[in-house]
Amino acid sequence: MSDTELAFYESLPRSRGAASALLRDEVGRVLLVNPTYKPGWGMPGGTIEQLESPLTACRRECAEELGFVPHLTALACVDWVPPHLSPDGRPATAFVFAGTLTPGQFEAIRLPKDELSDARLVDPADLAGHLPEPTARRISACLKAERTVYLEHGRPVDWSRPLAE
Repeated sequence: MSDTELAFYESLPRSRGAASALLRDEVGRVLLVNPTYKPGWGMPGGTIEQLESPLTACRRECAEELGFVPHLTALACVDWVPPHLSPDGRPATAFVFAGTLTPGQFEAIRLPKDELSDARLVDPADLAGHLPEPTARRISACLKAERTVYLEHGRPVDWSRPLAE
């Protein structure tokens, strides 16, 4: 690659990527984890590392955070987080993969104590009481969707509305 090409690519905007697992048990409860490094609960998952696909990142994060790789079945949604609403001021793209917990898997969870303090299964109706509002919207949209959903900050896009100029 020439210096000119490299300079061009280095000038492009940067965005973070994250991947998480929306895991449900046999009665439909959602697995949430409580991080030690930030307030509030969330889904197992984390940052997409360099050269890693979103699905690979989700599987790796689950292995690190839960002690096993769950059975993931589909991409539930892609959610864009705008920079002005992101904790670090950078836009982010969140990939949420759906999966199931088999009987006994919840009891087999082994949390890394330096990263997660607790895990629990939560009824979908109670998610808003555990999660930041955008995350609760994201999970609720995933649970209601009959197909993969594209979201912007946890909200479905109004496809009939023209783009803002």
